[in-house]
Amino acid sequence: MLNYLRSLLFYAGYFVATVQTAILCMIIFWFIPLKKRFVVYSLWCRFVLFWLRVVCGVHYRIEGLENIPRHPVVVLSTHQSAWETIYLYYAASPVCPILKKELLSIPFWGWAMRLQKPIAIDRSKPREAGRTLLVEGKKRLEEGLSVVIFPEGTRSAAGEVKPFSRGGAKLAVTAGVPVLPVIHNAGDCWPAHTILKKPGTIHVRFGPLLEVEGRDSTDVTDAFAAWVKSNMDVIRADAHKPA
Repeated sequence: MLNYLRSLLFYAGYFVATVQTAILCMIIFWFIPLKKRFVVYSLWCRFVLFWLRVVCGVHYRIEGLENIPRHPVVVLSTHQSAWETIYLYYAASPVCPILKKELLSIPFWGWAMRLQKPIAIDRSKPREAGRTLLVEGKKRLEEGLSVVIFPEGTRSAAGEVKPFSRGGAKLAVTAGVPVLPVIHNAGDCWPAHTILKKPGTIHVRFGPLLEVEGRDSTDVTDAFAAWVKSNMDVIRADAHKPA
């Protein structure tokens, strides 16, 4: 019961911060260059992570920060919750968000996201979504933005991994940029499909860049899958470990 009450308190602060940030963005983003806008988003991400730690006792431990380059990359990450979307948009900033196009209609948040030039896809049309990702993703990379992709498509339960799609790897090969692999256990503290947040430590690991030269999307996807498999046991060992 205490965890539920703490989770509700977290969402109250999360909601207020999101609405206030969105309103601020809608006011000032018309006058700020695209890359400068990510400073505001990074501040929001940092607040959410701070608030989550203070209210719900969710800490995080990061390995491999030295592997994050200064140039644009395609970030491929496992997907278990909303936590990693928040953290990665902060850690790998500036990052172009990829989202379902209907999310842009959400009051305040969606309106502000439109000003970030996101890649909005229609999941009901897989082929069209794939083309949009390649065309728009390549443009964003050329503009100096990284692109974060969750190749599982949907969130997995903690400790599980769904099959990886080749869309992210195909974008990296097409654009000629390396892949930054990421694995984590965020689902242990921020489970999907519930408001409950569980105290513990989220372990995030950034791997060495996967180069794409001379490879096709299948090779790159297989390399990412092999890296995830080799790191799964280490990441799972941190589940609910005190900070």
